[in-house]
Amino acid sequence: MTTVTKVWTESFAEMSHGKTRYWEAGTGYPTILLHGAGWTSGCENWALAMGPMSEKLHVYAIDCLNWGTGDIFNQEMSFAYLVDHVREFMDVMGMDKANFVGHSMGGWIVTLLSYESPDRVNKVVNVAGGGTATRPLQNMVDFKMPTHESIRTQVANRFPEGTVDLEEMSAAFIKKTELPGHDEAFGKVMKHMTDPITRPRYNTLRRLGRIKAPTLVIWGSDDKTNALEMGEATAAGIPGSKLIVYDGIGHLVPTEAAERFNKDVLDFFTS
Repeated sequence: MTTVTKVWTESFAEMSHGKTRYWEAGTGYPTILLHGAGWTSGCENWALAMGPMSEKLHVYAIDCLNWGTGDIFNQEMSFAYLVDHVREFMDVMGMDKANFVGHSMGGWIVTLLSYESPDRVNKVVNVAGGGTATRPLQNMVDFKMPTHESIRTQVANRFPEGTVDLEEMSAAFIKKTELPGHDEAFGKVMKHMTDPITRPRYNTLRRLGRIKAPTLVIWGSDDKTNALEMGEATAAGIPGSKLIVYDGIGHLVPTEAAERFNKDVLDFFTS
């Protein structure tokens, strides 16, 4: 795999909580990419997808609420805020409806969005999405702001060797460690997402059967974060959905199997 070509522009959308960072590339049907949880998650997660997808789609990778180097919402958190942040981004950008790709936490968010606002969702790709299990992840329960060196290590472990400029991909996550209030605000998201009351309340299982948007579910057979059983339950619960399993691939599908993933997503959105 060759080094990615930077095709995107980075901008900030003015929203009710302040600025939200996003990457944008291409023309065509609007398509929003939603990343997973973790300090080293954000627009950068989609660096290997922006180029291929933007050849046929108008692609936006956005930082979820309290991620990225934009402004924070430093109050007690709720999944309702995380989901409405996506709707507000659409409103600000003038989108009535969009495609969505959600990875891990992003899959959880887009599942809730599909249930709550079916008129805003065209097609969905749910990639190793959370939401069907009620157990918290220990690294979220025990969140501590990472060091600069651990950030670089995490980013290096995410991308195949030689595909991205690791310093460039790490820069925003390192900058966040120096921005006032970001660690506290991010910690509140982690606390909310691991709360034993929150997780059952926002569990997706009871909502899946009411989702109308055509949905493709993509999962790695070796996912140690969200086990394949979660993907099978997600696909079984959403009427008409299709499950594709990538043998030998773990949780980070969009970067572990980028070429296949990008092709499958484009085929689904453009068919």
